[in-house]
Amino acid sequence: MRPLDPGSVVRLRAAPLTYVRPDPRPGTTAEVPPGFTAFTRSVDLRRTDLDGAAADLLAWRVHERAGLRVRASGPAGDGAVVEIRLGLGPASVRIPCRVVAVVDEPGRRGFSYGTLPGHPECGEEEFLLERRADGGLRFTVSAYSRPGSLLARAGGPLTGAVQRLMTARYLAAPDRLLG
Repeated sequence: MRPLDPGSVVRLRAAPLTYVRPDPRPGTTAEVPPGFTAFTRSVDLRRTDLDGAAADLLAWRVHERAGLRVRASGPAGDGAVVEIRLGLGPASVRIPCRVVAVVDEPGRRGFSYGTLPGHPECGEEEFLLERRADGGLRFTVSAYSRPGSLLARAGGPLTGAVQRLMTARYLAAPDRLLG
């Protein structure tokens, strides 16, 4: 993760979310606003170190390992802002978000971020690590969204395919970070 410049941090923290949060409590991405499409995908991880997996997730390493370029105000904590890039150079897609909820409970860690102006979609995405009863870890990515830009609307089915691909990459990243 590269740090965001101070001007970008101020600008992104002041920017409004591009959607209305239906329930601002952590872990509530299952409540889908009208007009949004939702999904939840989970995977049981090979790694079993909740603290290490959470450190990777909160330091944006999961996003980086998924193939995104990340500039952030700091770790994924309350109010943190991030500008993610998908693609290379001037053709890359800018993906600005703000962390809107953090889960830090025994056996559960993660965060949700919401979209900011300039993001191709409108909505929220949650990344949650949970300790299973057998001691293993489950990693879940949940989101609700709708197109928020001409690019996303014009992309039609391709937009959904990119979202499914990135979700699969997120889900594989914690184990890939083990080496």
